Amino acid sequence: MRPTSLAELRDAVRDTRGTLLVRGAGTAEGWAGAPDATDHVLETAGLTGVVTYNPADMTVAVRAGTPLATLQRELAASGQRISLDPARAPAGATVGGLVATADSGPLRHAYGGPRDLLIGVTVVLADGTVARSGGHVIKNVAGYDLGKLLCGSFGTLGVIAEVVLRVHPLPPAARTVSIPCDAAEAVEITGRVLEARLEPSALEWCGGELLARYEGVESSVERRAAATPGGTMLSFLEAEAAWRRVAAVSDGDLVVRCGSRPSQLPAVAKHATSLTSSAAVGVHTLAVTDVSRLREEFAQVTVLRRAPGIPAWGEPHAAVPLMRAVKRRFDPEGRLGPGRFAPWF
Repeated sequence: MRPTSLAELRDAVRDTRGTLLVRGAGTAEGWAGAPDATDHVLETAGLTGVVTYNPADMTVAVRAGTPLATLQRELAASGQRISLDPARAPAGATVGGLVATADSGPLRHAYGGPRDLLIGVTVVLADGTVARSGGHVIKNVAGYDLGKLLCGSFGTLGVIAEVVLRVHPLPPAARTVSIPCDAAEAVEITGRVLEARLEPSALEWCGGELLARYEGVESSVERRAAATPGGTMLSFLEAEAAWRRVAAVSDGDLVVRCGSRPSQLPAVAKHATSLTSSAAVGVHTLAVTDVSRLREEFAQVTVLRRAPGIPAWGEPHAAVPLMRAVKRRFDPEGRLGPGRFAPWF
């Protein structure tokens, strides 16, 4: 099923019986556990386009099947952007898919992930009910924050139809500084950069170098880049190549995302064949050969991203009973996304 409107999406869910798999662009289809065979597949790629956009409001409402790259080009015409840079955006990852997977990139250092930029959502629940949460203003405190609950739900609680996102101005200038260092040195240098209040938009350790990206007006960017301890300013082409190396870590055969205290970067790095880490945030993306050893040390915070034949999740943690209770409330018949979060669900 490939609906092209909210009404068609509602009818597709309401008027069918049996299990249902939600698919966007398919760039993260194997994440959160390989889905079981389902009675129906619902593709959101037909739900495209901007619903409402007023640059002065600093928000945009967009249909869930819109590729992030397409939305970014449209916003750029008004000098704005969504401050998300996940590795799979160039492959066509959709806005709804990025919310459903809670995926982000190096810009999480300054802007957070999808849950931090999401201010409104329209979702079709498992029984065909259309629910809305949030609105079109940044400071919105009315009602339940359904959007944040849907972030990282992988299509198991409802089908995201539309989202309202906060936008930011496109920076007039950007520079990247490279600081060669090992994982332990990266922790120490990260502390110095934060202490100096240099305010990088991204601070990522990858391939034996700490990359600090500065954005803003030209004079401020140059001053902060020059003040970075032990750093070498990269040319535009060198910076592009460096950030491509960061994104390429996600292309491994067995890739996991691990959360830890920032100071634990060296302990995480010892498990990786390649790694990129938001050093000040403690979010790491690793290519590994053996996920079991990593889970022994970081069992409650490791999420498998791609691993044929290997369970996506480790031992159930303390929040799993609550997750199961939420799932039962939203989808009592277990229609949506069977196989996701297995064996937790």
